[in-house]
Amino acid sequence: MSIRRLPEHLVNRIAAGEVVERPASALKELVENAVDAGATRIAISLSDGGLARIEVADDGCGMAADEIALALERHATSKLPDDAIEAVSTLGFRGEALPSIASVSRLTIESRVRGADGWSRTVDNGALAGEGPAAIPPGTRIRMEGLFDRVPARRKFLRSPRAEYAACMDAIRRLAMARPDIGFSVEHDGRRALSVPPGEDRASRVAALTDRALAENSVAIDYVRGEVTLRGVAGLPTFNRGVADHQYLFVNGRPVKDRLLVGALRGAYQDMLARDRHPVVALFIDLPGSEVDVNVHPAKTEVRFRDPGLVRGLIVGGLRAALDAAGHRSAQSADPAAMGAWRSEPMAALGSPVAAPSPGAGWAAPRPPVQGSVWDHAPAFAPQPQARAEPAHAPPPEAVDYPLGVARGQVAATYIVAESADGLVLVDQHAAHERLVLERMRRAMADGGVAAQALLLPEVVELDEGACDRLEARIAELAEMGLELERFGPQAVLVRSVPALLGGSDAKGLVTDLADELAAFGEALSLKEKLDSVAATMACHGSVRAGRILSVAEMNALLREMEVTPHSGQCNHGRPTWIKLGHADIEKLFGRK
Repeated sequence: MSIRRLPEHLVNRIAAGEVVERPASALKELVENAVDAGATRIAISLSDGGLARIEVADDGCGMAADEIALALERHATSKLPDDAIEAVSTLGFRGEALPSIASVSRLTIESRVRGADGWSRTVDNGALAGEGPAAIPPGTRIRMEGLFDRVPARRKFLRSPRAEYAACMDAIRRLAMARPDIGFSVEHDGRRALSVPPGEDRASRVAALTDRALAENSVAIDYVRGEVTLRGVAGLPTFNRGVADHQYLFVNGRPVKDRLLVGALRGAYQDMLARDRHPVVALFIDLPGSEVDVNVHPAKTEVRFRDPGLVRGLIVGGLRAALDAAGHRSAQSADPAAMGAWRSEPMAALGSPVAAPSPGAGWAAPRPPVQGSVWDHAPAFAPQPQARAEPAHAPPPEAVDYPLGVARGQVAATYIVAESADGLVLVDQHAAHERLVLERMRRAMADGGVAAQALLLPEVVELDEGACDRLEARIAELAEMGLELERFGPQAVLVRSVPALLGGSDAKGLVTDLADELAAFGEALSLKEKLDSVAATMACHGSVRAGRILSVAEMNALLREMEVTPHSGQCNHGRPTWIKLGHADIEKLFGRK
C-alpha cells in the first residue's frame, strides 16, 4: 500500500482520540481555556452527565470573529507568545483542543470582546454549520452537544451518565481548587451541583470542595527547599478514606495525577495509615518552568521533573514536618452511630422488681427497702456496685493543666477515662502505647541504635525457607533495632536478643510478623521506609495490651507522654488513639441543650 496524506477531518479525529477520551476530558479543556482567558467567574452546565450537552460560560477576554475561526484550526494558539514551548505557563493550547472536540461533536462558540459586537460560529463534527452575530455579554460561551454521536465505536465505550457526571465533577473540583481566586458554579440537568465564590483563601476552597470537616482535622503545609515550594492542606492521619480519590496534586497550578507524587505521598504517611486507607490532601508544588516538563502527556495530566529526588524529598519532608508539629492531635469527628448508642432508660430497667421466693425455697427473705433510696425497686439481695479505688498519696492534679486531662479510671481494662478542662477523654491504651514505643525506637535509631536485651536462652523460630532468606538478608538492619537473629538451618532462625524497649515480648510472634512484612514490601519501598515498617511491627508487639489493668500513675504517665510525642493522635495503623466528648456533647446527651 502506498503512502498517502490523511484528510483533515480524519487527522482531527485522531487528535481527538488523544485529547477527548470522555465528556470530562472535553470539559477539562474548555474550563482550562476559560481560566487562561482571565475569567473571574466560570459557569458550567451539564446534561445527562455531559453525554448530551456541556456548556461553559466565562467573563474572560473574549474573541473577535476572526479569532474564533482561527481558534478552530489545528496548531493555532494564543498561549505561546514565542517559540519557547518548554516555557508555557498556561494550562493548555486553546487552538489544539477546540478543533479536536469539534471533529467529534456539535460545537458552538459565542464570544464577545469588550467594546465590540459578539459573534457565533458552529461546527458540526468537523463541518462548518453556521456563523453570525450573537447577543452575549463580554466573554465566551461554548456549547458541546452529542459527543461521539457519529463515532459509534467510541460512543459505546463511554460509561453511564452517572459515572460520566462523577468524572466531570472531579475534573471541575481539581481546577476550582487550583484557582481559589475564580468563582465556579455547576448545574446538572437544571439542578445546582456546586457553587464556590471567587476570592477564597486556599484552605477554605479545599475544604469546600472536599469535606467541611477537613478544616478542623488538617495541618497547613508551607515548605521551601531552594527554588521549589510546597504548600497546601494535609489531613491528619486519622482523617482518612478507603479510596485515594481525595488526593489532589498540583504542579505550577496544573492538576496532575503523577506516580512520583503519589508514591511520595504514600511514603510520607507510611507508618501512620493502614495499607488500605488513604489520606485527604491537596498539595501545590511551584518550581521554575525549566525544572519541569508539562508536555509529556497529550492531556497534560503527567509531568516530568528534572530532579525527581528533590521533589520527592520535598513532599516527604514537608508533610512529615507539618504532621510532627501536629503533636498528639487526632480527628475528633464523632461517629453518629456511636453517639446514638448513648441513651437514657427508665429506672425500672435499671433494677426491675423480682418476685420474692416462696418460703422453703432456700432464699432469705428480702430486707424492707429504705424509703427514698435509688435502690427501692432493686432486689434486696443484689449487692451494690463497687469500683476499684486506690489510696490517694497526694492530691490529684488539676485537669486544666493538661490537654489530655488526668486519669479518672479504666474501662474494660482497655480504655483510659480522663477528665480534661473541656470534656471527657477516652484513650485506647494499646493503640496509644504502640505509637509511643515506635517513636522511642525512632529516636533511638537516630541516636545510633536501639539497645538490645539478650535472651537468657536463645529461641528457635521455625519458618519456611523463603521467609528465613528474607530475614537473613536483613540481619544487619534488624540488629540496629536491637533484634539479633542468626540463621539456624534451612527453615529456622535463632533469636538471641530483642529490643530492650519491647521488654518481654513474644519473640516468635515478632519474628513471624516481620517475615510477613518483608514479604509484603517487595522492592517497592526505600530502605528507610522498610525500616519504619519493621519498627512499627516491633512496636505493636511491645506495647501495652488491651486487657491489662493499669494503675492511676501508669495511666497518667501514658497521657503525659502522649502530649509531648509526635503523631501520638493515631496508632501505627492510622486509627485514633484518643477521642474527646466535649462538655457540650455531654449536655446534649442529657437533654440540657
